Amino acid sequence: MPGHRVNYFSSDPKTAYEALSEAQRIAFAPIVFQACRVLRNSGVLERVRHSGTAGMTLDEAAAAIELPRYGIKVLLESGLGIGLFTLNDGRFALTKLGFYMLRDPMTRINMDVVHEVCYRGMFDLDKAVREGKPAGLKTLGDWKTFYEGLSSLTPQARKSWLAFDHYYSDMAFPAALPLVFADHPKRLLDVGGNTGKWAVQCARFDPDTRITIADLPQQLELARETIHENRLEQRVDFLAIDVLDESQSFPEGYDVIWMSQFLDCLSQSEIVSVLRRVARSLPAGGTLYILELFWDRQPNETAAFCLQQTSLYFACIANGNSQMYHSADMMRCLEESGLELIEERDQVGLYHTLLKCRRA
Repeated sequence: MPGHRVNYFSSDPKTAYEALSEAQRIAFAPIVFQACRVLRNSGVLERVRHSGTAGMTLDEAAAAIELPRYGIKVLLESGLGIGLFTLNDGRFALTKLGFYMLRDPMTRINMDVVHEVCYRGMFDLDKAVREGKPAGLKTLGDWKTFYEGLSSLTPQARKSWLAFDHYYSDMAFPAALPLVFADHPKRLLDVGGNTGKWAVQCARFDPDTRITIADLPQQLELARETIHENRLEQRVDFLAIDVLDESQSFPEGYDVIWMSQFLDCLSQSEIVSVLRRVARSLPAGGTLYILELFWDRQPNETAAFCLQQTSLYFACIANGNSQMYHSADMMRCLEESGLELIEERDQVGLYHTLLKCRRA
């Protein structure tokens, strides 16, 4: 059932001074971001952490880190203002913020994808929102959408994006599996199967289910690699499909159609088009499961914030017309498409919502 929803944005809790201070942090935010990334990747944060509560001096840091003393000095002093370090008697010590910047996996994954995929392209965000096109995508390649070029990204950019995509879905999949397989489906269609991780987990969870991954041809190549590595070629089939082509129908005969973090890659009109074709393909008693992240159903304000900012990745980099949706947007799409929502569960794997739908 839906969890308790809190409106984190109903008031303005900051004092005037706090608001002004936050404005300055935002003004310098691109510099702050890169300073944190360099401090992390260069080993400065790790060295200071090793010094414990005693901390270390600039000279000690310079002797231990392969950077010029000047570079370490400006980075350390920047880190003071950011809040990564304290400074007492000339000795820098790591704060709690510095520790999380160094060790928290979610922070690392978010920073890496922003740097490798989003950072340069966000310079054209104004053009993207004005034209409804992914104006920043050109910094990565000459494609119409990001998904067409995912398999052609530089190794580091692809690694960062896949880590970002999998981190959140991996938390939800174990919680979703027993819900999806409660009725023991014999055939499951995984729409937007990405690298095939969900298909692998389905095959392992229920050895009697046959799975088909439906995705763009170039995406299926990544999925084929995953299925081959897991020796599941006899259990998993592949269907090349461009779901944005309204002339392409969804195949029939599947007990379950599954979409995980897929509809947020589409505009609302595209979602309705896709769901209408799904509704026509579902047999009597067939089920559509939608696993999504809705910013209005998050357990805390920080999670909502991350999703709201991720929407700008979609606007400027991915496709220019989709986002991390408010749940009410998805409910309207379902109503327009001829599907009936029969069950919804929030905080599946902490952050996701699982929608169970059937043909109305």
